[in-house]
Amino acid sequence: SILLACGDETMLIDGGPVEEGQFLVSRLNRLDVTGLTYVINTHPDEDHCGGLAAVLAKYPAEHVYSSVTEYTTKVFSNVVKYADEQGHPVEVPQTGDSWTLGSASVQVIGPVQTYSDPNNGSLVLRVDYGGTSFLFTGDMEQNAEADLMDSGANVRADVLKVGHHGSPTSSSEAFLEAVAPSIAVISVGEDNDYGHPAEQTLTNLTLAGVRDIRMTAESGTVALPLIAYKENAV
Repeated sequence: SILLACGDETMLIDGGPVEEGQFLVSRLNRLDVTGLTYVINTHPDEDHCGGLAAVLAKYPAEHVYSSVTEYTTKVFSNVVKYADEQGHPVEVPQTGDSWTLGSASVQVIGPVQTYSDPNNGSLVLRVDYGGTSFLFTGDMEQNAEADLMDSGANVRADVLKVGHHGSPTSSSEAFLEAVAPSIAVISVGEDNDYGHPAEQTLTNLTLAGVRDIRMTAESGTVALPLIAYKENAV
């Protein structure tokens, strides 16, 4: 889960799994969050949408965006339910849509195609604040990375939230070379069953010249300008 705050506006990207929903609420309380301008669910997998139901049950949200409005799980249906109860039904933003977050700008740059795999259908967000840029990729995998680059989208960013928890199915050498981040953040659970992050992903980041790689499994919350970041997913 990622929280961005700029001025008086806030944007929460994903929410971790169901069992961490109350932790996320308590964390937001500690950060003095009283409402959310935007809630983004990059895709409906449980480890990304699960905690959002608890958040939406507690905090008013002005906009709730997701890659889909319907999915086969009760977990995602609960997110839809609480959004509906607030009077802000889940919307699917279109690639190219943009909005402001305080003095920062947010643009949806992906997905650029329709995919059957929810991971590749992840919403991809670019955030620019002054001269600093951030790229949030959800669980986008390498074929969607290639399609995004082929589309001509501006993927160059100073800070990259590494795709799919550092899985070897994401973060191709070509994509990381195009992004050329100074900082890479890997959202990954400690001692997870998937072996994330993959050694190949870490190698690809090093080959791309990334010298500052931060993993939530090692440091818990990762704080960067504009960002308070906590990972509970694997």
